[in-house]
Amino acid sequence: MQRAVGLGVAASTMSALDLLAWVPQRAGAATKSGLPEVQFQIEKYLPHAVSIEGVKVRFGPTYTTFATVELTRTPTLSDQAALAAALAKVEASYPFSPSGVFMTIAYGVPYFERLPGGMSGALVSAHMPRLAAEPQRYAFEEAVPGPTDVSPVNPAVQKLRFDVPVRIESNDMVLMLRSDSTAVIDEALSWLAGESSTLAGVQGGSSGLGGLLRVSSRRLMFVQQGLPRRLAEEHTLPYAATINPLSPMWMGFISQQVGSSGPPPIVTFLGNGSAKLTTARSHDYFNHGSVMHLSHLIQDLQQFYERPGETYVRRAAEMFSANPVPRRGNADQFTGGGGPTSIANAAVSPEAAEREAEGASNFDGQPHIGHTVALQRSSRAHDRTPMHIRADGPGFDSLDVPDGSSQPKLHFGIFVPTADFFATMRRSQASVDLAQRYNVPAQNLGIERFITATRRQNFLVPPRRNRAFPLLELV
Repeated sequence: MQRAVGLGVAASTMSALDLLAWVPQRAGAATKSGLPEVQFQIEKYLPHAVSIEGVKVRFGPTYTTFATVELTRTPTLSDQAALAAALAKVEASYPFSPSGVFMTIAYGVPYFERLPGGMSGALVSAHMPRLAAEPQRYAFEEAVPGPTDVSPVNPAVQKLRFDVPVRIESNDMVLMLRSDSTAVIDEALSWLAGESSTLAGVQGGSSGLGGLLRVSSRRLMFVQQGLPRRLAEEHTLPYAATINPLSPMWMGFISQQVGSSGPPPIVTFLGNGSAKLTTARSHDYFNHGSVMHLSHLIQDLQQFYERPGETYVRRAAEMFSANPVPRRGNADQFTGGGGPTSIANAAVSPEAAEREAEGASNFDGQPHIGHTVALQRSSRAHDRTPMHIRADGPGFDSLDVPDGSSQPKLHFGIFVPTADFFATMRRSQASVDLAQRYNVPAQNLGIERFITATRRQNFLVPPRRNRAFPLLELV
C-alpha cells in the first residue's frame, strides 16, 4: 500500500484508492535536455486522448499533491543554488513521466515582498509583466474573494451546510507534484523539505533546504474513473448510488476534456496568436511564466444529489447549460448517475449566459445560468480558444470542515495568463449581475450553492530556467 503519511487523507481513503487504481499506458519520459520551459507543459508525456461516450478526454497523472510552503527567512544566493540543485536532483532521480514525477514550483506575493523594495520596488517592477489593457497594473496580483464566497465583502452570501469564510492565504510558495504513485510524491516532497534523506529508494543526502522550507499544507487530489464512486461506497455516503460509476469527479461529469483547456502558450505572459493579455516580450525574465490560482473547495454533494428535486436533467443544466440541456439522461434520473458522464464542453457565445438568464427558451421555462455557459462570458479568446488550463480534481479529507469530518473536496488549480483574467472569470462564473437583472432563483445559479471556497491564493509560475527563487541573482 502506498504511504499516506502527511498527505492529508485517512489510511482508509488511500486503501480504497489503491484497490481501484490502475496504471494506464504512458508515453516515454522526457530527456533531460527536453524539459519544457513552461513548467506545467506535460501533455506530451500523458496518455493519448480517448473517446468516452463520444467526448475526447485526456487524463493526467492519477495523483497530485499541492504543498503550500512558508519560508522561515528570506532566501540567499546560496539558497537559490541549493534549490536549483535539489529540483534537478529530483528530476534526475525519477522519470519525467506519470510513473515518476512532474513538478511545478510557483511563488506567492509574500515571496516577492521579501525582495528589496517588495512588490512595488524597482527590482520587481522592472521585471514583472503588466496588463496590456492597464499598464499600471501587474499581471500578477493577489487573489480576492469571489462574488459567491462566504466573506465580509459578501454579507448576504450563506452556504447551507459548509458556511465557512474564505481565507486569502499568504504562503511564499507552492509545490505541485504529480505522479501515478503517492509514494513517489511523498518521498520527493519529504526529501525537498528536509524531512527525509531518501530519494527514489536510496539515500540521497540532504536537499540543503530543511531549515528554510516549512510545508504549511499538503492537499492530495486524485483523478481516475470510478474513484469517487468507490470512495463514497467505502465511506457509506448517503448519495453514493447516485454518483456515476464511470466519472472521475464527485459531481458525476468528466471535466478532463481535451476541448476545455487551451494550449500552454495561451496561458503564459507571452500569449499566442489567439490572445496576449500582457506587456511581456520574448526576452523577458518571466516570458514563459504564468499565474496559477489555487483554491480549496468543500462540495455539498448531499444537496447536489438531493432527491427528488436534483434530477440528472437539473444537474446537467446546472453544470453545463439549460438552453438546451445537453443530455436528458435515463428514465431513472438517479441510479448510477441518472445519465451519461461525458458531456462536451462546447464553445458558445459570451451572450449565451444572458439568454439563459432570460429563461424563455430553457428546458423548464425558468431563468437559469449554467456553470460552463457563465464561464464563457470571459474564459475564451476571440476565436473561442480556452484561455486556461485546469489542474484540479477530487479530494476527500477534513481540511476546513467545521465538524472535522472527511468530506468530498475539489482541489482546484488553474493556470491563466493574468490574475485579473481569473478574477474576471470567477465573476463570470457567479454572474451575479445577470442573476439580479433577470431575477434568477438561487437554486438555478449553476453550481454556486453546492461549493464553499475556504482558501484562495495566486502564485506566479516562473519559466523553468528561473524557477529557483526568482530574481535573487539580480539583487
